[in-house]
Amino acid sequence: MITYPSKVGLELVLPISILCLGIASFMAYQGIWLGLGIILLCSLFIIHVFSTTVYQMDTDTLRISSGFLFQERIEIKSIRKVSKSRNILQSPALSLDRIELIYNRFDHILLSPRDKAGFVAELLKRNPSIEVQL
Repeated sequence: MITYPSKVGLELVLPISILCLGIASFMAYQGIWLGLGIILLCSLFIIHVFSTTVYQMDTDTLRISSGFLFQERIEIKSIRKVSKSRNILQSPALSLDRIELIYNRFDHILLSPRDKAGFVAELLKRNPSIEVQL
């Protein structure tokens, strides 16, 4: 099984970090300890998601994991097209430098593998009929 970690983009990390640090500082300054605890728990969850977002390929399946809440399996033979995307929709992608996979008849998902070229090359080895528009 080959694992491709997600690329982490500063365009997502910086606003989230500034927001969490700002709210946590305000809560600590005001002595709102329950609120501070909640912000710290949310921050730990975000760190967990960022550290566990990976794309794994075995012989015929692409497994997408992001934290413990998002797990998806896509048959590589069902992937029809891979194209470049900067779509900001929520997805298991930690950067805005994304690729869109179109699979089955109407399904699609946005991903951001750190090694985009290697990821696409590996998909093509397993399914040479994928249309690539990068």
